[in-house]
Amino acid sequence: MLVVEDNEADVLLIREAIEAENPGVTIDVVEDGDQAVRLFDQLEEATSMPSPDLVILDINLPKRQGGEVLEHLRQSRRFHNVRALVVSTSDSARDREQMAELGADGYFKKPSDYDAFMSLGNIVRNMLANDKPA
Repeated sequence: MLVVEDNEADVLLIREAIEAENPGVTIDVVEDGDQAVRLFDQLEEATSMPSPDLVILDINLPKRQGGEVLEHLRQSRRFHNVRALVVSTSDSARDREQMAELGADGYFKKPSDYDAFMSLGNIVRNMLANDKPA
């Protein structure tokens, strides 16, 4: 699993939520959109390296916005079908629509309440449990 998030506090909460519902899952983190795109490009060439089964992506990232990262992911030969969950503080209908149009499989608005944030783990578990069609 790959988390693309620049906020350290959010990364900690995302990790905690995911690990509570998905023990033993491997979580890699990159801190900006440019790192994410470079990683996808490297993995595209290194086919022996495993691809992430899920990308958790913030919208507002340094260097490249989440929408640009998602678009790059969907245009990739190897990763066009990887599940993508947008996790953002934005609750605007426009952001939700734009991310869906770019190919997001889900959208989670980061809540300010701890218990509500922890529900992300269940969402991730359900996404990982359901096979995405090729």
